[in-house]
Amino acid sequence: MNTALNTFILSLGLLSQPLAQAHAPSAHKNHHATATAPAEQKQWGIAGDPKKATRTIEIRMTDDMRFAPKAIQVKLGETVRLVAVNAGKVLHEIVIGTPQELKAHAEMMKKHPGMEHDEPYMAHVDPGQKGTIVWTFNRAGSFEFACLIPGHFEAGMIGRITVK
Repeated sequence: MNTALNTFILSLGLLSQPLAQAHAPSAHKNHHATATAPAEQKQWGIAGDPKKATRTIEIRMTDDMRFAPKAIQVKLGETVRLVAVNAGKVLHEIVIGTPQELKAHAEMMKKHPGMEHDEPYMAHVDPGQKGTIVWTFNRAGSFEFACLIPGHFEAGMIGRITVK
């Protein structure tokens, strides 16, 4: 009887394992990384094809809550590879958007500081590491990039993108 009960309990554990893994945060993130969802047009552009990037712009992120350079210019229709270099000792991120979108997102991050997101216009970068965004700027205007980790945005970790 014990053998039958042990087998039954073991089989329940094995059957529930894939379900538990499917809801784990890392499994969720990996799902997005491999999914091929169509690119979504945003006010500030659309996810770019890495093969069509015409130039690479390196943006350094530091623990004094600054980006360098803090302003970049791109041509209308240009696909750019933004390489975010975290030169600090804490986690930073770079998120592209309109000033209004970034401000609203920063407020949401204050309420949910552990929130995970995985969009093509953002990169989370661990200390000493690099993150990449490939973006096609197909809308003219003035946009921003920012670190939305609570306290970083409020400290002025914001840069400007001008698309002409």
